Amino acid sequence: MATGFFNVPDAINEPIYSYAPGTPERAALKKEIKEMRSKQVDVPMIIDGKEVRTDNKVIIHPPHDLKHVLGHYHKGDASHVKMAINAALKAKKSWADMSWEHRASIFLKAASLLAGKYRYRMNAATMLGQSKNPHQSEIDSTCELIDFYRFNVEYMTEIYSQQPMSDDDMWNRVEQRPLEGFIFALTPFNFTSIAGNLPTAPALMGNTVVWKVSNTQVYSARIIMEFLMEAGLPDGVINLVFVSGPVAGEVIFTHPDFAGIHYTGSTEVFQNIWKTIGNNIHNYKTYPRIVGETGGKDFIMAHNSSNADQVVTAMVRGAFEYQGQKCSAVSRTYIPASMWDEVRSKLEKMISEIKMGPVEDFRNFFNAVIDESSFDKLKMFIDNSKTDADAELIIGGNCDKTEGYFIEPTVILAKKPDYVTMQEELFGPVLTIYIYDDDKFEETLDILDKTSIYALTGAIFSNDRYIIEMATKKLENSAGNFYINDKPTGAVVGQQPFGGSRGSGTNDKAGSVINLFRWVSPRTIKENFATPTDFRYPFQSEE
Repeated sequence: MATGFFNVPDAINEPIYSYAPGTPERAALKKEIKEMRSKQVDVPMIIDGKEVRTDNKVIIHPPHDLKHVLGHYHKGDASHVKMAINAALKAKKSWADMSWEHRASIFLKAASLLAGKYRYRMNAATMLGQSKNPHQSEIDSTCELIDFYRFNVEYMTEIYSQQPMSDDDMWNRVEQRPLEGFIFALTPFNFTSIAGNLPTAPALMGNTVVWKVSNTQVYSARIIMEFLMEAGLPDGVINLVFVSGPVAGEVIFTHPDFAGIHYTGSTEVFQNIWKTIGNNIHNYKTYPRIVGETGGKDFIMAHNSSNADQVVTAMVRGAFEYQGQKCSAVSRTYIPASMWDEVRSKLEKMISEIKMGPVEDFRNFFNAVIDESSFDKLKMFIDNSKTDADAELIIGGNCDKTEGYFIEPTVILAKKPDYVTMQEELFGPVLTIYIYDDDKFEETLDILDKTSIYALTGAIFSNDRYIIEMATKKLENSAGNFYINDKPTGAVVGQQPFGGSRGSGTNDKAGSVINLFRWVSPRTIKENFATPTDFRYPFQSEE
């Protein structure tokens, strides 16, 4: 068989469409949204490349339009998880044996399909199913997912090219093998790109996968499987199941061939998963890889040398884009007392200009939260802040789930730095602000660092380079993605590899070569061209 060393196309970030009035993309997206709203879809599981349906059908509503039905999906049970595992194990050898350039071709083609014929369908599905505005959907479900596929292929070649030293009589080489067994991908609702990356990153490296998608992301997940299959993904490599987390866990975490989990979700769930894996460790053929990105209590720390307009813009964008439903969203901010009056005035004005409503109206910056349980949890914290002695609700706070799960952009003023909404991840459009004395900046940095269990993202705003350097050093472990004079959201593949530590996960940096290293098991091979024929060494010779 002919072979060679192959160069893959250079990975570049996918251009972001503006969807401004008068642009062709705006017209195309509006047309696609109208088309998708006009029909109800039937969404089966995909196991071993086949559509699998059940008698348990679940209705899909847009979070912002509860009276509308987008379709339904077929919920599975433990038997379907077992089917998916069996399919993954059956497909394992052929997929692992496939030459890497052919695996690469599948995902490069998937990126091309998503950038082209699937772009507006993917955007429309994410907007309708997850209540995202056009910009949030564009940067997530198309551009970032395209970037994941293209950059991961480039990172794969980087991993394979890293080889040890040899000499004239000896050739050393390293093989990067897929893990033994199957991978479990457990994905969240809030980023379609994460849902599309968590199962495919291990698959690219030769692994086969069982993928459990969030129930509130099914509508767009089906399209990911559609274009992956069109790109040539073989049957059984990725198996999509719609089951509850406990059902999936009961089967997967007791299976001897479980080889790893790729996870994004809550810290509590991840910790329980880790504990379960530990309790079952004696059952597995190998030590499973545990890769997870979990929660965040992400911050902005403003110094009195900072620009108020910049700080306020970062607060509004960072806290309220996609209704604050980002693990990187700003949810606590520290403002010096000397700036507070100016910041408050500008913050109130800016938030008052935010339009809230359904995604179909492109004038709306702000849409609905994902489901009723999220709505109820957020409303509880907001209502508590209205009566707590240690807090003051100063902006927003109104909640209405009559037609959709709408919660106004909300700002709470904390009277002490450890108020509950300064510590707990709420995952919604609630920003808490603490005012500190200007001369207690360093002390407040220490408070910030110790207030939360999380360490995902954070930002420092200052125009004093000595202050920036000091804060960067003092907050070294408080954020895996740290920003200077910018909002702490919007990490870009190839530019800011994403992930945090402490209670925020294993910091394996999705969108980087670091992550792909987790899905291979290296084998070192030494070949000797001058094989010894005597046990004796030179030092043993006579004087």
